[in-house]
Amino acid sequence: MATKKPETSKALGVTLEAARKVIRAGEEKAAAIGQPMNIAVVDAGANLVAFERMEGAWLGSIDISINKAFTARAFDIETKALGENSQSGDQFFGIHASNQGRVMIFAGGVPLKAGGQVVGAVGVSGGSGKQDQTVAEAAAAAFNS
Repeated sequence: MATKKPETSKALGVTLEAARKVIRAGEEKAAAIGQPMNIAVVDAGANLVAFERMEGAWLGSIDISINKAFTARAFDIETKALGENSQSGDQFFGIHASNQGRVMIFAGGVPLKAGGQVVGAVGVSGGSGKQDQTVAEAAAAAFNS
């Protein structure tokens, strides 16, 4: 009798299979808008699960994409929203200097949720903030599809 392969469950968190699905969706969106991207996926502990650098994506954005994913998970907030709330005089002003400088306050980091809980995050970098956010949202949407 063959053993049945366990189903990928979002309740278990971000599996490698799920991370690859998120990255594929991000790559498809990036290709559709004509902007090569770096795409990173982290788990609930903000540990890197998977990363892809599309051909032609900026080398300088590798670290940024990984840190956007870290930030979105570390604070359970989109990096775009964190950036909006970290301007001079706002409640999170100066937060980008915390965590040994890993905190990114640019658009493109989106938490991944399962059952209403954050279980990981995706980080995207390589284009404008709007492009990064668009790709990250498309990638995150694939997590629950």
